Amino acid sequence: MEGKKPVSLYLVATPIGNMNDISPRALETLEKADFIAAEDTRVTGKLLARYGIKKPLISYYEHNMMQRGEVILERLRQGEVCALVSDAGMPAISDPGEMIVRQCMEEGFKVSAIPGPCAMVCALAMSGLSTKRFTFEGFLSTAKNSRREHLLSLKDDTHTLVFYEAPHKLLGTLEDMLEYLGDRKIALVREISKIYEEAIQTSLAQAVEEYKDKNILGEFVIIVEGAKKKEQPAISENELEKEFLLLTESGKSKTEAAKELAAKYGMHKRDIYEMFK
Repeated sequence: MEGKKPVSLYLVATPIGNMNDISPRALETLEKADFIAAEDTRVTGKLLARYGIKKPLISYYEHNMMQRGEVILERLRQGEVCALVSDAGMPAISDPGEMIVRQCMEEGFKVSAIPGPCAMVCALAMSGLSTKRFTFEGFLSTAKNSRREHLLSLKDDTHTLVFYEAPHKLLGTLEDMLEYLGDRKIALVREISKIYEEAIQTSLAQAVEEYKDKNILGEFVIIVEGAKKKEQPAISENELEKEFLLLTESGKSKTEAAKELAAKYGMHKRDIYEMFK
């Protein structure tokens, strides 16, 4: 237990490939928990058997999370401790565990995470693309209109974009990305920590051609280069002053005029305000 308030729910990261990647602390937590909530009890059962851990298992996944969530909460109310695991990686990341975490927080139960493997972070580190700022987008919808809207909303996003995708959907996703985002550098990372681990840096156009006639295997993380920053139009100080005066004469305050011009020309509002105050 940690701190004054005992932890009721532990989020335990499990291996994403190599079974040796589980931490001693994760094993200790699984051993000490009163019960384990698992995305697939068969998958988790194999992990527990490998390390000789015998604990009651309850399934908790997308299609039963409302019903099972209440079962978990009731057991927590009785003072039990739950360890939540997904099939691989950190639970609650693009995962139904997000719901039970929110419910626990709302009821005042303490939640703690046991750090460990995460496909998103590993793939991003292996991608060779910028990691300074990135956006995790998870799985795209299978509905065509939703996919289109999602991708179009990211068209001008300058952050590196990170997606998860299943092998049988990979080609269609790459084709949609090429259509709605335009050709960009990407990295395709699969089978992380397994025998056939692979990280390929390519482009969307090249990837579409490459995978058209290829037998695609393994779960993928797709890392997409962010949009290029649009160059702001250059403007002289005299021209800037003319626009500033036109805005103020039209009824805008100096602050409003400075804000509008700053957004238009990629400048700082305060700099413009100081020039013409």
